[in-house]
Amino acid sequence: MEKIEKLPQQIEVRGGKVHNLKNIDIDIPLHQFVAISGLSGSGKSSLAMGILYEEGSRRYLEALSTYTRRRLKTGNKANVESVKHIPSALALRQRPAIPSERATVGTMSELLNVIRLVFSRLGRPVCPNGHAFGPDLKVAQAMSKSGEEMGLLTCPTCGVEFYAYGAEDFAFNSTGACETCQGTGNVRQLDESKLIADEELSLADGAVASWRLPGRNFMPSVAEQAGVRINVPFKELTAKEKDFVLNGPQKKFKMDFCTSTGRVFHDFNVLYENAHQAVLESAKTSKSERAQKKISEFFHYSTCPTCHGTRLKPELLRQKAGGLNIAEVTELSLHALAEWKMQVLKTLPAEMDTMAQAIFAEFDDDLKPLLELGLDYLTLARNGNTLSTGELQRIQLARTLRTETTGVLYVLDEPSIGLHPDNINGLLNVFKQLVAQGNSLVVVDHNVDIVRAADHIIEIGPGSGDNGGQIIATGTPAQLAKNKNSLIGPYLNGTAKLIARPIQPVDTAKITIAVSEHYNLHDVKVDLPLNRLTAVTGFSGAGKTSLILDSLVPAIKAKAKGEGLPAQVSELDSPLKDVVSVDASPIGKTTRSTTATYTSIMDNLRKLFAKQPLAKERHYTPSYFSYNNKQGGCPECGGTGVVTLDVQYLPDMEQTCPLCAGKRFRPEIQAVKWNGYSIVDILDMDVDQALNVFKAEPKILRELELLKEVGLSYLHLGESTPSLSGGEAQRLKLVKHLDHKQETTLFVFDEPTIGLHPLDVKVLLQVMQKLIDQGATIITITHDLNLIVNADYILDLGPRGGKHGGKVVFSGTVSELLAHPTSLTAKALAKYWQRFER
Repeated sequence: MEKIEKLPQQIEVRGGKVHNLKNIDIDIPLHQFVAISGLSGSGKSSLAMGILYEEGSRRYLEALSTYTRRRLKTGNKANVESVKHIPSALALRQRPAIPSERATVGTMSELLNVIRLVFSRLGRPVCPNGHAFGPDLKVAQAMSKSGEEMGLLTCPTCGVEFYAYGAEDFAFNSTGACETCQGTGNVRQLDESKLIADEELSLADGAVASWRLPGRNFMPSVAEQAGVRINVPFKELTAKEKDFVLNGPQKKFKMDFCTSTGRVFHDFNVLYENAHQAVLESAKTSKSERAQKKISEFFHYSTCPTCHGTRLKPELLRQKAGGLNIAEVTELSLHALAEWKMQVLKTLPAEMDTMAQAIFAEFDDDLKPLLELGLDYLTLARNGNTLSTGELQRIQLARTLRTETTGVLYVLDEPSIGLHPDNINGLLNVFKQLVAQGNSLVVVDHNVDIVRAADHIIEIGPGSGDNGGQIIATGTPAQLAKNKNSLIGPYLNGTAKLIARPIQPVDTAKITIAVSEHYNLHDVKVDLPLNRLTAVTGFSGAGKTSLILDSLVPAIKAKAKGEGLPAQVSELDSPLKDVVSVDASPIGKTTRSTTATYTSIMDNLRKLFAKQPLAKERHYTPSYFSYNNKQGGCPECGGTGVVTLDVQYLPDMEQTCPLCAGKRFRPEIQAVKWNGYSIVDILDMDVDQALNVFKAEPKILRELELLKEVGLSYLHLGESTPSLSGGEAQRLKLVKHLDHKQETTLFVFDEPTIGLHPLDVKVLLQVMQKLIDQGATIITITHDLNLIVNADYILDLGPRGGKHGGKVVFSGTVSELLAHPTSLTAKALAKYWQRFER
């Protein structure tokens, strides 16, 4: 066979047009760490995820059989002319899917698999009569047998024969699951107190809360048919009537039934569901997330009385390894697992050393990347659905590193989310290992330390949306530091100005909150200034969320309603009455949600078009100018602008609607014009264009001005909101709060700089300043050094995470923090601060 002289050294992308990319041509080095930088919405993810990942994964899957491809989710072909020399690709996304209640750190990291093996092979079995023995090599030998002899042991004390537990028996998602809670650790019970909303109301007025669930609003009429009075307060009903409402039999009643459209069915058989059944049946049949969320309000969850939250059959906890049972081991922090390993090894006879070393080598390989990525504070028992996006992404990354693949293209989107600056080096070590294993790495990130450490940088811009989508600079960090076109360059060479708002003295009134016991917070009392920007900092797991989101936010809401404070809050002194939580999660879930519909612009447009002569002549009301209504939406695509085609053996294809050409509206609706524009024309405009068009329409103009103020002037009015970047979504959410006073409002930002370039952070800070100028108080939970240096006040928790956190390490101003010797946040901030000219 002829030897290949030289393997390709770069991926060649030609004619990239995904989203806002402007027909870009770019060569991306293989077998290197490549960083992609650019403003929020500039097109970074379009290149990384929309071209590199989509094409790399799609081409790999296309090599599989048709049968296999039909059972895997395959992407559509990217809008690009050609991509050459691309390896098969794996992606770690900015927003990983939220795990189910059955997922824990142990199962997601696969460490629990090894620990189950440790208990099965290296543990101390207990016979039915309670005699513990071992560890013994005979246990491992018995587990290696087949048939009925597999796992069969004889107790050396009482001589009874019994079967030892295998690794699978210690799995709460398998045979080891507690029979009461089925391995979830919690039991769900219907909360009787939630069924009746208000005893002062009658049944007809909505006294029964569960009858307000979808499809149950006619139950009062059925109850009336059964002889229950529905027009007197619930509290005045007889005991018999109340019992029928709460526990009456599920049976059909013949009655006249009127639908919401006014149609009457005579002698219609209607099934009665009492207040309990209405909830239970809804829980079984409702499919939508919104309905399930409403139903869940009628339940409360409590720790399983059988397994006490361990998820396992109680008898499994009798077997120990290293002096602990498996539930106790899963409650250890990842940092403490190394010490437990040493305890296990000390208990083993010499003849078991070879097997133990082999098992613990696997254990170390799984644990090491988790510790390097700063997750040492987590426990194996921690529920996966309670983890932050950054924690989820780093667990995925650790598992990826463990597989030791080669020749793969890894595409990572914001892997530094939720990572304290002190842990960045650990993340960079993981990157180096991936490349050293023979892989290629493309990382979309805004953390300056990560970009500086890259072998090669691709910068996209110069602006966002239509103003972005171009390659503005490429090269090594040293080359971009000298490139005048580069936006990240000033942050690489130290010439960027870090301060983006006037830092104000902390001489205002304060919020005081005291938390007695909540996770790792023990008798913590803090003061936070009113009408100032406070940054709450510290390691992941230090207690930031426990203090602010779990304690302060619900305490202010409860006090405003006149309700009791949360159990863990022992003191609250605050004049604030409202809380607005702002995060970077997507707005809406479908393309039906747009910039215009999220603001009040669409409502005002509909009213405006309904006043036009042609609309009046045709009796078009404002509802006709909504693509979400059948009167206005295209009948072919239902107002989405696209139709989905099932191409049998190929992935479903989306194509522009042939009837409306992607314009969403019926042709007759498009015929109505205002000042020469149809509603489609206006939705195609960006904010800057619309500002010139609507100068004489004050309601629409004000909304457009606010969008410009938050740096979103490039967005199109008809732009789909779920497609917006995290930073864009965040700023759009703030628009509705910028137009009125906020003296009694607390704004809480949780990791607000996700997806934001340092220049985007400056825009966000200016928006925050506008809120402060209107009297608002702002608290932001953050690791971003560019945001921290612009805070008026800093509350630093730690010193680390988990049981090593939960303390107030520092509180004060930036200048005071920089002089604070014990804070890890201060050390990272000081190192960053010293790089820049002031």
